[in-house]
Amino acid sequence: MGVKHGRDYEFILKDLTAAVGRIPDSYKFFEMEALEWHGLSDEERQEVQEALAEDLFFALGTEPVIPVGSAVVIHDPEGHRINFLIGEEELTSVKLV
Repeated sequence: MGVKHGRDYEFILKDLTAAVGRIPDSYKFFEMEALEWHGLSDEERQEVQEALAEDLFFALGTEPVIPVGSAVVIHDPEGHRINFLIGEEELTSVKLV
């Protein structure tokens, strides 16, 4: 189902993919090792990050907090956004409306 949103999914997915790319060890979500991740081409890494962004969008509809590597991804339904945090520091956020 995913999270409720007012923006076009295409733009949300683009922003989510960029946000996932800011997590230095996002590859751990797929149980990859750093060596495997760095062995991928730029295009392959982009595909993995987009797949992760899609997974997050749909999973956040039922699980409001999802760990991704050293970050935590949080759905904020009142603020209509998805927040990316590392520790207490906000890494970025994606607007849903």
